[in-house]
Amino acid sequence: MNQPVEALVEAPADSPAEVEAETFERGPEAVVAALVRRARTAMDAFADAAQARVDEAVTALAWSLYKPEHAAALARMAVEDTGIGNAPDKVVKNQRKTFGTLRDLLRAKSVGVIEELPHLGLVKYAKPVGVVGAVTPSTNPAATPVNKAMMALKGRNAIVIAPSPAGLATTTRTVELMRAELDKIGAPADLVQVLPPPADKASTRALMAACDLVVVTGSQNNVREAYRSGTPAIGVGAGNVPVIVDASADLDEAAERIARSKCFDNATSCSSENSVVILDDVYDEALAALERAGGYLANAAEKEAIRGTLWVNGKLNRAVIAKDARVFAAACGLGGRAPDAKFFLVEESGVGRAHPFSDEKLALVLTVYRAASFDDALERVRGILEFKGKGHSVGIHTREMAHARRLAEELDTARVLVNMAHTFGNGGGFDSGLNFTLSMGCGTWQGNSISENLNYRHFLNITHLAVPIPEDRPSEEALFGAHWEKYGR
Repeated sequence: MNQPVEALVEAPADSPAEVEAETFERGPEAVVAALVRRARTAMDAFADAAQARVDEAVTALAWSLYKPEHAAALARMAVEDTGIGNAPDKVVKNQRKTFGTLRDLLRAKSVGVIEELPHLGLVKYAKPVGVVGAVTPSTNPAATPVNKAMMALKGRNAIVIAPSPAGLATTTRTVELMRAELDKIGAPADLVQVLPPPADKASTRALMAACDLVVVTGSQNNVREAYRSGTPAIGVGAGNVPVIVDASADLDEAAERIARSKCFDNATSCSSENSVVILDDVYDEALAALERAGGYLANAAEKEAIRGTLWVNGKLNRAVIAKDARVFAAACGLGGRAPDAKFFLVEESGVGRAHPFSDEKLALVLTVYRAASFDDALERVRGILEFKGKGHSVGIHTREMAHARRLAEELDTARVLVNMAHTFGNGGGFDSGLNFTLSMGCGTWQGNSISENLNYRHFLNITHLAVPIPEDRPSEEALFGAHWEKYGR
């Protein structure tokens, strides 16, 4: 279990990273062109694959990461490479996301006829979108590449992955493991490739221009580059999740869920709670519940120490984000009980640039707001999202479903989670109807082309076969009658 990941599988002698690195002196465009040619050749060889064969390939990719020794080794490698998160939680993420995504994919049709609507005279046929260029983040250098590759291959596409420079080594090894599993089942290994070192901005831009679909998770600069590339693109937005603790909530259950979610992988997830808005009626009791769940409430001086450490020149300090609680406490100079806490609570009253605690923190720091009423809480959440994270998601712990419905009706957000540990429900859960993914679309609210969880359907072109049906032509009176009666002809 603890052997280095390099020992788990040997990279094929002709892996793209090795072959193309030799020619990188010709420029990134030439390297990318060679990768895309290989991808198209692999797609041609896979073009006639039946659904069962496609699902074999998808399962092979899943096993390449779900396999316990692979999940553990890549988790350790990711933390060593990036300095972000913690290995035990990354093992859980590697396996849980992969298992859940495989569940979703094996239940879906993606080859040939995928839907028939006789009453409309329509039959829908699934076709590949082509070569996918996938940009992946340093927060999940193993889980996200496998997740996207599984979805891409479900549609009989090929994929070329552009890793974050910080996660390049982990992503490269992850791709080697995927290729080895494809080779084991006799499927073309070049269905999955990775940009060779240095995998920099120039090569990523070249990939965006050369592929048929760009899918970006991570940096918003990369999302904007994708939309400017001239290639059809799917980008996802930044998170900054606010969660309401309503007066009717079970406070200890809510605190346990929030703590478990906030602490997972040291708060690297875009779905991690960043702010909690507590109703005044239960404010003190809810704070006490959060402390019982492992939170440490910073005093005014400690709050300033955290602020001065977490942000440097207005930017998050990479030396302290996504670190273990004890490491973070030491960096901030927090003494007493703080080093033994699981996460840190900071009370705040403002939102916006002058109040950085209202922003996404990527650290074990949870901002706490007091709200006089549910209306006040809703407006506080609205203000937080307007500042950062609009379109992403919101949570609420409540027994009043009418309050949850108001959030869904009134806020510009793609997801409202009720009584859930947000990190474990937002990107798909076994007790959540949202599909498993590592990429959450935020709609036009955040400049994205989708407002749902990225899934295999985004990797399909659909041909619609239409045949004649009995005429469905209503009368003029049926369509215009109400208008004529109210406004005249």
